[in-house]
Amino acid sequence: MNSVTLQSPLDMHIHFRQDEMLRRVAPLSALHFAGGVIMPNLLPPVDTVERLLWYTQEVREALNGAPFQPYMTMFFRDYTERELAEAKPHMLGIKLYPAGATTNSDGGVQEIRSMHHVFAMMEEMQIPLLVHGETHGFVMDREREFCEVYRHLATTFPRLRITMEHITTQDAVALLDEFENLFATVTPHHLIITLDDVVGGMMNPHLFCKPIAKRPEDRDALLDAALKAHHKLMLGSDSAPHPRSKKECPGCAAGVFTAPIQLPLLAELFNKHGALSNLQAFVSDNARRIYNVTPPERTITLSNTAMTIPESYAQDVVPMWAGRTIGWSVVS
Repeated sequence: MNSVTLQSPLDMHIHFRQDEMLRRVAPLSALHFAGGVIMPNLLPPVDTVERLLWYTQEVREALNGAPFQPYMTMFFRDYTERELAEAKPHMLGIKLYPAGATTNSDGGVQEIRSMHHVFAMMEEMQIPLLVHGETHGFVMDREREFCEVYRHLATTFPRLRITMEHITTQDAVALLDEFENLFATVTPHHLIITLDDVVGGMMNPHLFCKPIAKRPEDRDALLDAALKAHHKLMLGSDSAPHPRSKKECPGCAAGVFTAPIQLPLLAELFNKHGALSNLQAFVSDNARRIYNVTPPERTITLSNTAMTIPESYAQDVVPMWAGRTIGWSVVS
């Protein structure tokens, strides 16, 4: 196929950050997407109704009238029933971070079982739970080990809708068919790279993220599910902007920035594998059904016209594959 037209693409996991970075990167997602799920791990986190309403307004101002629906989330903590009831009309779900697992997550959950009462309220109130699923074990094993937590949550709270965010392993893919109430997002970069791309030669800091890229067999399992548009799998870029100074330095920040290029990357990837007809389900239809959302009507057309990825966006944010030429681009 030489082109593909997508109806209202959705990015179900984005980091917009805050302040000046928010104003720089939010319009880049709005260029090609009709909506997206906005992460709450700010400093301080979005963990009150007041912070949620404030951040929603900040995001809308940064979007400057673009036809993009931000689906807001709150940072998981020990909420009361009243707090959840007040917040529910203004958010899509609540994002759980294990304490210290990723950027700005020090205030995350220390012990999952101590929060059963919150999960029970969320289940009763039909508030989705979104999870950064990693333990604090050996870095290559963290997601695999967390699968036992997913099994515990899925069986203990069978009516709680749980999204495994940015999955990276074949173990997590297998869970999609094991539990009715488990769903997942996957990033474009985890469909393309392995750990070898990050540190196999000279380290590429712009491919370093958490969860880290894994083995070829993990990448292949993710890719197989995405190419088949598994009905419980959604695009969630985890696009995570950092200024160049925070990436090209000791103590490199975790995050891969793909917001402006992910649809061309995916079109090229799906076309390469003869699965371009499944791209619509992967980037929009599955998410609409899983979360029961109706985004703004938008039509995005891509063709097999080459584009060179800029060296940077938003003044100094370096994207994945900066400077490379890829075979597809957005044409309208």
